[in-house]
Amino acid sequence: MLRHSPGSGHPSRHSQSRLGRRPLFWVTALCATLPEIQEAPLTTQFNDTVSPSDAGQHLYQFLRARFPYLNEQTWQAFVDQGEVAIDGVRAEGDPQLEPGQVLSYRIGDYFEGQVDTGWKLLWQGEEIIAVHKPHGLPVSRTTRNIINTLAALVRRDSDWPEAHLLHRLDLETGGIVLLGKDKAAASRWQPRLKQLMVRKVYHAVLWGLPSWDEREFECRLGTRADSPIRCQMHVCGDDDKGKQSRTQFRVLARGDDCALVECQLVTGRKHQIRAHLAHLGHPIVGDKIYSGGGSYYLKRLADAVTDADEAALGTPHHLLFARELTIETEPGSKQVLTDKFYSEAWHQFSQARGLPLL
Repeated sequence: MLRHSPGSGHPSRHSQSRLGRRPLFWVTALCATLPEIQEAPLTTQFNDTVSPSDAGQHLYQFLRARFPYLNEQTWQAFVDQGEVAIDGVRAEGDPQLEPGQVLSYRIGDYFEGQVDTGWKLLWQGEEIIAVHKPHGLPVSRTTRNIINTLAALVRRDSDWPEAHLLHRLDLETGGIVLLGKDKAAASRWQPRLKQLMVRKVYHAVLWGLPSWDEREFECRLGTRADSPIRCQMHVCGDDDKGKQSRTQFRVLARGDDCALVECQLVTGRKHQIRAHLAHLGHPIVGDKIYSGGGSYYLKRLADAVTDADEAALGTPHHLLFARELTIETEPGSKQVLTDKFYSEAWHQFSQARGLPLL
């Protein structure tokens, strides 16, 4: 894995708008405050350590994988300008990289896509913390966000500068995430996640009115080689390979043309709740992968989602939320954690469709 640490910039102009559209931005945030948005471009320092898995790559290949929106010609210009160094020595040409080398480089006009950085501390134990992750905030580094991720924000804006994720939520899913207070704590708990996380409950708003009040769905889930969306999970046929999955559903409320459902994970497969509900004919509101044949997700990748698409989706993010988590840090001592920080979009959609506000 790549070890990455961005430098810091100094905002000069700020806006208090969280949800208004802006192309790209810089954010500095505190747990309980609105994000401060820098509209002007920044020159930002980055440091990467080459891992064994990255060894053998050439410099431009390595850097382009980190920032796909910058082409090779741009990186050549940065190298020529002396903006890239390897182990403190100015880089020249396109050398092959070795494990352990430290790359330092500066990117002018660096921006990140706008995200809600308003994470919140929900609970802390001796070695573990539970935090609220807003919808749309990546838990860790992506090709679009490096500085503004949940892990990076917690490290910067809390008492735990070495906090490590214990598990993940999808980009558009909000709710409870656990982190170890440092790397040692994470190493102790990650192998024991099944014993630690004894009950996981999500809330979802789905399209349509289910004919059932409660039901359990069990199937094998897997990917398909012919799918244009590689991360999409499918219910397997008799001859398909996949992993067993099981979810328990309970309808909490019915609205005009949608329903609020409690989803308890019995297993924890990728996209499990989303794939199960879509297969049952009730995709989650706003789900770009499992509604509309995945066309909205493909448009999002191409930055081609239109206002009409957003209207059809119903919300800017899918309405799936990690509501409740029961953990057991010591045998016989269970702690129930609850997250009540639903997004503004969730409340607006629920109110418009006759669902209760949570």
